Amino acid sequence: MPKREYDVIILGAGAAGLMCAISAGQRGRRVLLLDHAAEAGAKILISGGGRCNFTNTGTVPERFLSDNPHFCRSALSRYQPADFVAMVRRHGIGFHEKTLGQLFCDGSARQIVAMLLAECAAAGVELRLGHRVTDLARSEVFRVETDQGAFAAGSLVLATGGLSIPKLGATGFAHDAARRFGLRLTDIRPGLVPLTFADDLLALMRPLSGVSLNSEVTIGRQTFREAMLFTHRGLSGPAILQISSYWRQGPIAMKLLPGIDAAAFLLDRKRTRPKAALGSVLAEVLPARLAAAFAVESDAVRLADVPDRVLAALAARLSAWVVRPSGTEGYAKAEVTRGGVDTRDLSSRTLAAAGVPGLFVIGEAVDVTGWLGGYNFQWAWASGWCAGEAV
Repeated sequence: MPKREYDVIILGAGAAGLMCAISAGQRGRRVLLLDHAAEAGAKILISGGGRCNFTNTGTVPERFLSDNPHFCRSALSRYQPADFVAMVRRHGIGFHEKTLGQLFCDGSARQIVAMLLAECAAAGVELRLGHRVTDLARSEVFRVETDQGAFAAGSLVLATGGLSIPKLGATGFAHDAARRFGLRLTDIRPGLVPLTFADDLLALMRPLSGVSLNSEVTIGRQTFREAMLFTHRGLSGPAILQISSYWRQGPIAMKLLPGIDAAAFLLDRKRTRPKAALGSVLAEVLPARLAAAFAVESDAVRLADVPDRVLAALAARLSAWVVRPSGTEGYAKAEVTRGGVDTRDLSSRTLAAAGVPGLFVIGEAVDVTGWLGGYNFQWAWASGWCAGEAV
Protein backbone atom coordinates (compact mmCIF):
# COMPACT_ATOMS: atom_id res chain seq x y z
CA MET A 1 0.00 0.00 0.00
CA PRO A 2 1.15 3.57 -0.64
CA LYS A 3 2.71 5.42 2.27
CA ARG A 4 0.36 8.34 1.78
CA GLU A 5 -2.20 9.66 -0.63
CA TYR A 6 -2.05 13.20 -1.96
CA ASP A 7 -4.17 15.34 -4.23
CA VAL A 8 -1.26 15.79 -6.60
CA ILE A 9 2.24 14.41 -7.04
CA ILE A 10 4.67 16.57 -8.99
CA LEU A 11 7.74 14.85 -10.40
CA GLY A 12 10.62 17.28 -10.74
CA ALA A 13 11.64 20.08 -8.37
CA GLY A 14 12.95 22.42 -11.04
CA ALA A 15 11.51 25.77 -12.11
CA ALA A 16 8.21 24.44 -13.49
CA GLY A 17 7.67 21.86 -10.74
CA LEU A 18 8.32 24.34 -7.94
CA MET A 19 5.93 26.88 -9.43
CA CYS A 20 3.25 24.23 -9.95
CA ALA A 21 3.63 23.10 -6.33
CA ILE A 22 3.26 26.67 -5.08
CA SER A 23 0.16 27.32 -7.18
CA ALA A 24 -1.52 24.05 -6.20
CA GLY A 25 -0.56 24.33 -2.54
CA GLN A 26 -1.96 27.83 -2.31
CA ARG A 27 -5.29 26.41 -3.46
CA GLY A 28 -5.30 24.01 -0.52
CA ARG A 29 -4.25 20.93 -2.46
CA ARG A 30 -2.19 18.27 -0.70
CA VAL A 31 0.98 18.41 -2.77
CA LEU A 32 3.95 16.04 -2.88
CA LEU A 33 6.96 17.31 -4.82
CA LEU A 34 9.47 14.56 -5.67
CA ASP A 35 12.93 14.78 -7.21
CA HIS A 36 15.78 12.30 -7.59
CA ALA A 37 18.38 15.01 -7.00
CA ALA A 38 19.75 15.98 -3.61
CA GLU A 39 18.98 19.66 -4.16
CA ALA A 40 16.02 21.48 -5.71
CA GLY A 41 16.39 23.85 -8.66
CA ALA A 42 19.72 22.64 -10.03
CA LYS A 43 19.36 24.41 -13.38
CA ILE A 44 18.17 27.58 -11.68
CA LEU A 45 21.36 27.64 -9.61
CA ILE A 46 23.70 27.60 -12.62
CA SER A 47 21.65 29.86 -14.88
CA GLY A 48 22.81 33.30 -15.85
CA GLY A 49 26.33 32.68 -14.65
CA GLY A 50 24.95 31.98 -11.18
CA ARG A 51 22.73 35.06 -11.13
CA CYS A 52 19.66 33.52 -12.80
CA ASN A 53 18.15 35.28 -15.81
CA PHE A 54 14.73 34.57 -14.31
CA THR A 55 12.48 36.17 -16.95
CA ASN A 56 12.34 38.55 -19.90
CA THR A 57 10.17 41.65 -20.04
CA GLY A 58 9.85 41.18 -23.80
CA THR A 59 8.10 37.82 -23.51
CA VAL A 60 5.71 37.32 -26.43
CA PRO A 61 4.51 34.05 -28.03
CA GLU A 62 6.46 34.80 -31.21
CA ARG A 63 9.71 34.19 -29.30
CA PHE A 64 8.89 30.54 -28.66
CA LEU A 65 9.29 27.58 -31.02
CA SER A 66 6.81 24.72 -31.27
CA ASP A 67 5.11 22.59 -33.88
CA ASN A 68 2.03 24.57 -32.75
CA PRO A 69 3.32 28.14 -32.32
CA HIS A 70 -0.01 29.28 -30.84
CA PHE A 71 -0.03 26.74 -27.99
CA CYS A 72 1.98 28.86 -25.54
CA ARG A 73 -0.26 31.93 -25.84
CA SER A 74 -2.77 30.99 -23.16
CA ALA A 75 -0.29 30.16 -20.40
CA LEU A 76 1.97 33.12 -21.16
CA SER A 77 -0.99 35.50 -21.02
CA ARG A 78 -2.28 34.09 -17.72
CA TYR A 79 1.04 34.24 -15.85
CA GLN A 80 3.24 37.06 -17.10
CA PRO A 81 6.75 38.32 -16.30
CA ALA A 82 5.25 41.02 -14.06
CA ASP A 83 3.64 38.31 -11.93
CA PHE A 84 6.97 36.64 -11.24
CA VAL A 85 8.69 39.98 -10.71
CA ALA A 86 6.05 40.79 -8.08
CA MET A 87 7.04 37.62 -6.18
CA VAL A 88 10.72 38.54 -6.45
CA ARG A 89 9.98 42.01 -5.07
CA ARG A 90 7.93 40.58 -2.17
CA HIS A 91 10.97 38.58 -1.12
CA GLY A 92 13.23 41.62 -1.29
CA ILE A 93 15.48 40.19 -4.02
CA GLY A 94 17.42 42.84 -5.90
CA PHE A 95 17.52 42.52 -9.68
CA HIS A 96 18.48 44.44 -12.79
CA GLU A 97 17.92 44.41 -16.55
CA LYS A 98 21.10 43.39 -18.28
CA THR A 99 20.14 43.71 -21.96
CA LEU A 100 17.24 42.98 -24.31
CA GLY A 101 14.72 42.71 -21.45
CA GLN A 102 16.72 40.08 -19.55
CA LEU A 103 16.23 40.31 -15.77
CA PHE A 104 18.99 38.98 -13.47
CA CYS A 105 19.43 38.80 -9.71
CA ASP A 106 21.85 41.39 -8.32
CA GLY A 107 23.14 38.65 -6.04
CA SER A 108 22.86 34.90 -6.42
CA ALA A 109 20.52 32.49 -8.19
CA ARG A 110 20.22 30.81 -4.80
CA GLN A 111 17.93 33.66 -3.82
CA ILE A 112 15.41 32.54 -6.44
CA VAL A 113 15.53 28.92 -5.28
CA ALA A 114 15.21 30.02 -1.65
CA MET A 115 12.22 32.15 -2.59
CA LEU A 116 10.47 29.27 -4.34
CA LEU A 117 11.18 26.86 -1.48
CA ALA A 118 9.85 29.42 1.02
CA GLU A 119 6.68 29.79 -1.03
CA CYS A 120 6.32 25.99 -1.17
CA ALA A 121 6.71 25.71 2.58
CA ALA A 122 4.14 28.45 3.16
CA ALA A 123 1.73 26.62 0.86
CA GLY A 124 2.15 23.34 2.77
CA VAL A 125 3.99 21.51 0.00
CA GLU A 126 5.77 18.33 1.04
CA LEU A 127 9.17 18.21 -0.68
CA ARG A 128 11.08 14.93 -0.85
CA LEU A 129 14.50 14.93 -2.50
CA GLY A 130 16.70 11.94 -3.29
CA HIS A 131 13.71 9.82 -4.39
CA ARG A 132 14.29 7.89 -7.62
CA VAL A 133 11.09 6.86 -9.39
CA THR A 134 11.10 3.17 -10.28
CA ASP A 135 7.58 2.76 -11.66
CA LEU A 136 4.44 4.67 -12.59
CA ALA A 137 0.93 3.29 -12.93
CA ARG A 138 -2.62 4.57 -13.12
CA SER A 139 -5.91 2.91 -12.19
CA GLU A 140 -8.33 4.94 -10.09
CA VAL A 141 -5.39 7.07 -8.97
CA PHE A 142 -1.77 7.50 -10.01
CA ARG A 143 0.71 5.32 -8.15
CA VAL A 144 4.36 6.39 -8.02
CA GLU A 145 6.89 3.77 -6.90
CA THR A 146 10.24 5.09 -5.69
CA ASP A 147 13.35 3.58 -4.15
CA GLN A 148 12.05 4.94 -0.84
CA GLY A 149 8.45 3.82 -1.00
CA ALA A 150 5.21 4.27 -2.91
CA PHE A 151 2.88 7.26 -3.15
CA ALA A 152 -0.54 7.83 -4.70
CA ALA A 153 -2.52 10.84 -5.93
CA GLY A 154 -5.45 11.75 -8.11
CA SER A 155 -3.27 14.02 -10.25
CA LEU A 156 0.26 13.56 -11.56
CA VAL A 157 2.44 16.32 -13.04
CA LEU A 158 5.47 15.54 -15.20
CA ALA A 159 7.96 18.37 -14.61
CA THR A 160 11.34 16.64 -14.93
CA GLY A 161 12.47 18.68 -17.93
CA GLY A 162 14.34 17.46 -20.98
CA LEU A 163 17.70 15.98 -21.91
CA SER A 164 19.86 19.10 -21.70
CA ILE A 165 22.80 19.24 -19.27
CA PRO A 166 22.85 15.58 -18.16
CA LYS A 167 25.62 16.32 -15.63
CA LEU A 168 22.90 18.01 -13.55
CA GLY A 169 20.83 14.84 -13.65
CA ALA A 170 18.75 15.54 -16.75
CA THR A 171 17.18 12.43 -18.28
CA GLY A 172 14.45 11.50 -20.72
CA PHE A 173 12.17 10.49 -17.84
CA ALA A 174 9.32 12.87 -18.72
CA HIS A 175 9.38 11.76 -22.36
CA ASP A 176 9.36 8.08 -21.40
CA ALA A 177 6.56 8.59 -18.87
CA ALA A 178 4.48 10.57 -21.35
CA ARG A 179 4.93 7.84 -23.95
CA ARG A 180 3.90 5.23 -21.38
CA PHE A 181 0.61 7.07 -20.88
CA GLY A 182 0.01 7.22 -24.63
CA LEU A 183 1.12 10.78 -25.34
CA ARG A 184 2.93 11.56 -28.55
CA LEU A 185 6.37 13.18 -28.83
CA THR A 186 7.66 15.56 -31.48
CA ASP A 187 11.17 15.44 -32.91
CA ILE A 188 13.55 16.01 -29.99
CA ARG A 189 17.01 17.57 -30.32
CA PRO A 190 19.38 19.96 -28.52
CA GLY A 191 18.40 23.64 -28.49
CA LEU A 192 20.35 26.81 -27.66
CA VAL A 193 23.53 24.87 -28.32
CA PRO A 194 26.97 25.65 -29.85
CA LEU A 195 27.47 24.58 -33.46
CA THR A 196 30.36 22.42 -34.61
CA PHE A 197 32.25 22.45 -37.90
CA ALA A 198 34.64 20.20 -39.77
CA ASP A 199 37.41 20.21 -42.37
CA ASP A 200 38.57 23.58 -43.75
CA LEU A 201 36.06 25.59 -41.75
CA LEU A 202 37.19 24.05 -38.48
CA ALA A 203 40.81 24.62 -39.49
CA LEU A 204 39.98 28.32 -39.89
CA MET A 205 37.92 28.59 -36.68
CA ARG A 206 40.08 26.64 -34.24
CA PRO A 207 42.98 29.16 -34.16
CA LEU A 208 40.36 31.88 -33.53
CA SER A 209 39.07 30.18 -30.36
CA GLY A 210 38.15 32.84 -27.82
CA VAL A 211 37.54 35.59 -30.38
CA SER A 212 34.15 37.28 -29.94
CA LEU A 213 32.39 39.89 -32.06
CA ASN A 214 28.98 41.40 -32.64
CA SER A 215 27.29 39.70 -35.58
CA GLU A 216 24.05 39.12 -37.40
CA VAL A 217 23.24 35.43 -37.96
CA THR A 218 20.45 34.28 -40.27
CA ILE A 219 18.59 31.14 -41.25
CA GLY A 220 15.75 31.73 -43.69
CA ARG A 221 13.67 34.61 -42.33
CA GLN A 222 15.04 34.34 -38.78
CA THR A 223 17.87 36.68 -37.79
CA PHE A 224 19.59 37.36 -34.49
CA ARG A 225 21.97 40.26 -33.91
CA GLU A 226 24.11 39.49 -30.88
CA ALA A 227 27.64 38.38 -30.03
CA MET A 228 29.16 35.25 -31.52
CA LEU A 229 32.19 33.39 -30.24
CA PHE A 230 34.75 31.19 -32.01
CA THR A 231 35.55 27.96 -30.15
CA HIS A 232 37.96 25.06 -30.64
CA ARG A 233 35.04 23.10 -32.16
CA GLY A 234 33.23 25.84 -34.08
CA LEU A 235 30.93 28.67 -33.03
CA SER A 236 29.04 29.68 -29.90
CA GLY A 237 27.86 32.89 -28.23
CA PRO A 238 24.31 34.26 -27.94
CA ALA A 239 23.71 34.76 -31.68
CA ILE A 240 24.77 31.19 -32.47
CA LEU A 241 22.85 29.67 -29.55
CA GLN A 242 19.74 31.51 -30.69
CA ILE A 243 19.98 30.41 -34.32
CA SER A 244 20.83 26.82 -33.32
CA SER A 245 17.23 26.22 -32.28
CA TYR A 246 16.22 26.90 -35.89
CA TRP A 247 19.05 24.94 -37.51
CA ARG A 248 18.63 21.41 -38.85
CA GLN A 249 21.30 20.66 -41.43
CA GLY A 250 21.57 23.50 -43.94
CA PRO A 251 23.80 26.57 -44.15
CA ILE A 252 23.68 29.68 -41.99
CA ALA A 253 24.66 33.19 -43.08
CA MET A 254 26.69 35.48 -40.81
CA LYS A 255 27.10 39.22 -41.22
CA LEU A 256 30.38 39.99 -39.46
CA LEU A 257 30.06 43.76 -39.82
CA PRO A 258 26.41 44.51 -39.03
CA GLY A 259 25.58 48.14 -39.68
CA ILE A 260 28.66 48.67 -41.86
CA ASP A 261 28.77 48.67 -45.68
CA ALA A 262 31.82 46.44 -46.04
CA ALA A 263 32.36 47.19 -49.74
CA ALA A 264 32.19 50.95 -49.25
CA PHE A 265 34.49 50.71 -46.21
CA LEU A 266 37.21 48.76 -48.04
CA LEU A 267 37.10 50.91 -51.19
CA ASP A 268 37.26 54.07 -49.10
CA ARG A 269 40.30 52.78 -47.20
CA LYS A 270 41.96 51.78 -50.49
CA ARG A 271 41.46 55.33 -51.71
CA THR A 272 42.48 57.15 -48.51
CA ARG A 273 45.09 54.71 -47.12
CA PRO A 274 46.56 52.89 -50.12
CA LYS A 275 49.80 52.00 -48.34
CA ALA A 276 48.04 50.48 -45.33
CA ALA A 277 48.14 46.71 -44.86
CA LEU A 278 44.86 44.93 -45.46
CA GLY A 279 45.08 43.25 -42.06
CA SER A 280 45.50 46.54 -40.19
CA VAL A 281 42.56 48.07 -42.04
CA LEU A 282 40.33 45.10 -41.23
CA ALA A 283 41.45 45.34 -37.62
CA GLU A 284 39.70 48.71 -37.44
CA VAL A 285 36.35 46.91 -37.55
CA LEU A 286 37.17 43.29 -36.61
CA PRO A 287 39.06 41.61 -33.75
CA ALA A 288 42.76 41.49 -34.65
CA ARG A 289 43.03 37.70 -34.98
CA LEU A 290 39.96 37.51 -37.20
CA ALA A 291 41.20 40.41 -39.32
CA ALA A 292 44.52 38.63 -39.81
CA ALA A 293 42.77 35.39 -40.78
CA PHE A 294 40.80 37.13 -43.52
CA ALA A 295 43.75 39.24 -44.68
CA VAL A 296 46.07 36.25 -45.12
CA GLU A 297 43.90 35.03 -47.99
CA SER A 298 45.10 37.94 -50.12
CA ASP A 299 48.61 37.79 -51.57
CA ALA A 300 48.94 41.58 -51.58
CA VAL A 301 50.32 43.34 -48.54
CA ARG A 302 49.25 46.90 -49.35
CA LEU A 303 45.64 47.86 -50.02
CA ALA A 304 46.72 49.60 -53.21
CA ASP A 305 47.88 46.24 -54.57
CA VAL A 306 44.64 44.37 -53.78
CA PRO A 307 42.45 44.16 -56.91
CA ASP A 308 38.97 45.64 -56.57
CA ARG A 309 37.45 42.25 -57.42
CA VAL A 310 39.29 40.71 -54.45
CA LEU A 311 38.06 43.47 -52.16
CA ALA A 312 34.53 42.96 -53.49
CA ALA A 313 34.71 39.23 -52.75
CA LEU A 314 36.04 39.94 -49.26
CA ALA A 315 33.28 42.48 -48.65
CA ALA A 316 30.67 39.96 -49.76
CA ARG A 317 32.07 37.43 -47.32
CA LEU A 318 32.08 39.90 -44.46
CA SER A 319 28.48 40.84 -45.29
CA ALA A 320 27.20 37.28 -45.68
CA TRP A 321 29.64 34.55 -44.71
CA VAL A 322 27.73 31.38 -45.54
CA VAL A 323 28.85 28.33 -43.57
CA ARG A 324 27.41 24.86 -43.08
CA PRO A 325 27.71 23.39 -39.57
CA SER A 326 28.51 19.70 -39.27
CA GLY A 327 26.50 19.32 -36.06
CA THR A 328 26.05 20.62 -32.53
CA GLU A 329 27.79 20.04 -29.21
CA GLY A 330 24.77 18.02 -28.11
CA TYR A 331 22.80 17.88 -24.88
CA ALA A 332 25.93 18.24 -22.73
CA LYS A 333 26.21 21.90 -23.84
CA ALA A 334 22.59 22.57 -24.81
CA GLU A 335 20.70 24.98 -22.57
CA VAL A 336 17.34 23.45 -23.48
CA THR A 337 15.73 20.51 -25.24
CA ARG A 338 14.01 21.44 -28.50
CA GLY A 339 10.72 19.54 -28.93
CA GLY A 340 8.99 17.30 -26.42
CA VAL A 341 5.48 16.14 -25.58
CA ASP A 342 3.24 16.94 -28.54
CA THR A 343 0.99 19.89 -27.75
CA ARG A 344 -1.86 18.20 -29.66
CA ASP A 345 -2.22 15.94 -26.63
CA LEU A 346 -2.30 18.78 -24.06
CA SER A 347 -4.68 21.58 -23.06
CA SER A 348 -3.13 24.96 -23.78
CA ARG A 349 -4.97 26.44 -20.78
CA THR A 350 -4.20 23.82 -18.11
CA LEU A 351 -1.41 21.64 -19.62
CA ALA A 352 -3.62 18.61 -18.88
CA ALA A 353 -3.31 15.52 -21.05
CA ALA A 354 -6.47 15.25 -23.12
CA GLY A 355 -6.76 11.45 -22.99
CA VAL A 356 -5.44 10.80 -19.48
CA PRO A 357 -7.54 12.44 -16.74
CA GLY A 358 -5.38 13.88 -13.98
CA LEU A 359 -2.11 13.87 -15.94
CA PHE A 360 -0.29 17.15 -16.65
CA VAL A 361 2.97 17.95 -18.46
CA ILE A 362 4.77 21.27 -17.92
CA GLY A 363 8.00 23.13 -18.56
CA GLU A 364 10.80 21.93 -20.80
CA ALA A 365 9.19 18.51 -21.27
CA VAL A 366 6.57 20.15 -23.52
CA ASP A 367 7.20 21.03 -27.16
CA VAL A 368 7.64 24.73 -26.35
CA THR A 369 11.15 26.20 -26.54
CA GLY A 370 11.92 29.85 -25.89
CA TRP A 371 14.68 32.09 -27.10
CA LEU A 372 17.81 32.63 -25.02
CA GLY A 373 17.40 35.29 -22.34
CA GLY A 374 14.92 34.23 -19.67
CA TYR A 375 12.14 33.06 -21.98
CA ASN A 376 12.38 29.40 -20.98
CA PHE A 377 12.15 30.29 -17.30
CA GLN A 378 9.03 32.34 -18.05
CA TRP A 379 7.52 29.34 -19.82
CA ALA A 380 8.36 27.20 -16.78
CA TRP A 381 6.69 29.68 -14.40
CA ALA A 382 3.64 30.13 -16.65
CA SER A 383 3.03 26.47 -17.50
CA GLY A 384 3.66 25.43 -13.89
CA TRP A 385 1.29 28.05 -12.53
CA CYS A 386 -1.47 27.13 -14.99
CA ALA A 387 -1.22 23.43 -14.16
CA GLY A 388 -1.16 24.24 -10.45
CA GLU A 389 -4.42 26.15 -10.86
CA ALA A 390 -6.05 23.10 -12.43
CA VAL A 391 -4.79 20.02 -10.55
